[in-house]
Amino acid sequence: MKKISIVVPCYNEEESLPLFYKEVDKVTEKMAHKANFEFVFVNDGSKDKTLEELRKLAKKDKRVRYISFSRNFGKEAAMYAGLEHAEGDYVTTMDADLQDPPALLEEMFDTLETGEYDCCATKSTSRNGYSFFRKLFTKWFYKIIGKLSKTEMVAGARDFRLMTRQMVDAILSMKEYNRYSKGLFSFVGFETKWIEFENQDRVAGTTKWNFWKLFAYAIDGIVAFSTTPLLIAAFLGILFCFVAFVMIVVIVVKTLAFGDPVSGWPSLACIIFLVGGINLFCTGIIGEYLAKTYLETKQRPIYIIKETEKSGK
Repeated sequence: MKKISIVVPCYNEEESLPLFYKEVDKVTEKMAHKANFEFVFVNDGSKDKTLEELRKLAKKDKRVRYISFSRNFGKEAAMYAGLEHAEGDYVTTMDADLQDPPALLEEMFDTLETGEYDCCATKSTSRNGYSFFRKLFTKWFYKIIGKLSKTEMVAGARDFRLMTRQMVDAILSMKEYNRYSKGLFSFVGFETKWIEFENQDRVAGTTKWNFWKLFAYAIDGIVAFSTTPLLIAAFLGILFCFVAFVMIVVIVVKTLAFGDPVSGWPSLACIIFLVGGINLFCTGIIGEYLAKTYLETKQRPIYIIKETEKSGK
């Protein structure tokens, strides 16, 4: 039988883990005649008792493996580590808060077994539980990145997907430090079937994503998969040079023809502030790309492991 690896990034999921394991275990029992399973939990430097819960699960169930980082490296690093250590023929990534319905796993498996698809991914059709501003921000993000990037970004796409070993190996071949998995999943291509579902609430705990973290993550996605912002900065530079040239001509003609003195300092101050703001904006865009390049050239490890189920207490 085929083997399915379930990769689960965890950050302060002490309350969710027992509930998650209980639900997924039901699904694996139901699918026991179709496939074998392994669990690959990744503790991303949690501050609560997540690691203790993982130790208990590893002792309770031989299918459970875990990786514990030396500190918090972020969800992207945790997902990469899980994929790198997964041994299954098929690999799925899921959140521990049960916002990804484990019951869909059987349908996803059956879809890949037909041989028509390399990936079965999920996307939420609603954003129940999200604030108005988060819904608005998410909507505009997908519109913007859809216009800027050549890589297709599916609105509402979740990290919950089941992939073939070939697709997982393709993702792992991209060892970039600044990772945006939703973009990487699309970038590698392969045939993907999408399953829609209603957004689920967390079973326990609180979300780790506030507005600023989401904003920074969105910027990472745009910078990672589009160079269009650099073109926008160049266009603004050309535009303001043209505007400045026209203003110089107008002032010279006005002064020579009508003897009208140059307007006072308020208008000049406004122009200086406007041009200065545009200049800083464009410099910030260039700086963001330069910063990402700087981090990549250091070639630092994406994550550092402190403990696994083999070396654990």
